[in-house]
Amino acid sequence: MTDPVGSRRTDVRQVVLDTETTGLEPGRGHRIIEIGCIEMKDRRNTGRVLHYYINPEREIEDDAIEIHGLTADQLEGEPVFEDVADPLIDFIRDSEVIIHNAPFDVAFINAELSRLGDDWGRLEDYCSVTDTLEMARELHPGQRNSLDALCQRYGIDNSHRSLHGALLDAEILLDVFLALTGGQSSLLLDREEERDTRSGLQVANPVQRHTSLKIVEPTKEELAAHRRMLERLNRN
Repeated sequence: MTDPVGSRRTDVRQVVLDTETTGLEPGRGHRIIEIGCIEMKDRRNTGRVLHYYINPEREIEDDAIEIHGLTADQLEGEPVFEDVADPLIDFIRDSEVIIHNAPFDVAFINAELSRLGDDWGRLEDYCSVTDTLEMARELHPGQRNSLDALCQRYGIDNSHRSLHGALLDAEILLDVFLALTGGQSSLLLDREEERDTRSGLQVANPVQRHTSLKIVEPTKEELAAHRRMLERLNRN
């Protein structure tokens, strides 16, 4: 379920979600190996995070390792999906879950839930889903709308990302979502204020910088010349 661009609700708890996987096709037995979620309320990051590395109990394709850098050996001691399913559902329950290219992640999560039994249902039974890729395609038709392309378009710094990671990509997606829905400027201002507070710098209030501007009144000759110019433009 997706909401059209421009009809955003602000009274819904939101969760930005991303996954990393062993491959591209859950129908061929590929599994989730990392999941990252970040909570937002009133379009602000609350600081609540859910993040797990997951043992997929199978090999990871080389092409996938090149994207996220995770190997089966590294994940051997991590919990299996069954162990993280309850906290995941509790975290996303009754929220609007925001995903970039949602059909991919939703298909993987639903495949994992189906392995646990019919009683678990589907992701959509617990929350609504918003696809930021679909939103971006509506806003920027015919353009590249990958997460990297959107970061470049909206001036979001993702230079610290050399490999994909579920939590890191969720953090980036949060900024992209706010930019897509018109809230990025306020977020940046908030971050600047926090940075200035931490550094001890005192920043002048921009509203107060120009309170004593000199007002220059036009002369009678200038007003007459202005009226003549307007009359000439109206005749044309």
